[in-house]
Amino acid sequence: MEFLNQMLEHAAGQPWIYPVLLIFFFIDGFATILPSETAIVGLSALSLHSGEPNLWILGATALVGAMAGDNMAYMLGRKIGLTRWKWMRRPKVQKMFAWAQYELDKRGAVLIFTARYIPWGRVAVNYVAGQTGFRHRTFFWLDAFACITWVGYSIGIGLLAGQWVHHNPLLGVGIAVAFAVVLGIVVDHALRWWHKYLEKKDLAKEAAAGTEAAAVDPAEKAIAGVDLSKPAG
Repeated sequence: MEFLNQMLEHAAGQPWIYPVLLIFFFIDGFATILPSETAIVGLSALSLHSGEPNLWILGATALVGAMAGDNMAYMLGRKIGLTRWKWMRRPKVQKMFAWAQYELDKRGAVLIFTARYIPWGRVAVNYVAGQTGFRHRTFFWLDAFACITWVGYSIGIGLLAGQWVHHNPLLGVGIAVAFAVVLGIVVDHALRWWHKYLEKKDLAKEAAAGTEAAAVDPAEKAIAGVDLSKPAG
């Protein structure tokens, strides 16, 4: 165990770790394989014990990589649409695209911000934002704000969880990642529930508006002394 701890601390202090992380965060923006939060959380917990990697550089790397990946997904959505690749045509993916498009039409700013905290949801939102022609400058700044808060949140979780184990960096990283995964699932479900709740409110308002439009006062149908509610003749 001690040998593994030393290897982990040695790797965290190497300069090549930041370019590797940059690529990892970049890819996560348009093709999530493993949620990148786990890397930030685990390395933040490790930094608490060994001082490496540098949290400021880690945060900046995560921020630049995440923003670049999100904007790449936006550009891909604009250029190739939502059906070019096979994985895009899967029923679950198409369902997620449809959800993202509906939510983007209703509350684009809120969706772009909250989707950053939903690993696969953010990919769908980024693609759909590009495909639907959502204004790129607006997307860029909303995404930047979302990424800044996301990086701070992930580092904070790593530091909090890493304090539970003081003398075993490897165990601290494991606990931090496990804690982040569990908390991520909770946040994911909470945000999805909230969006579904807002969607139900929208549908209820639309139904109420339709009912009001159908129930027109007969007096309003009378034009120039003719009651249009009665047949002619």
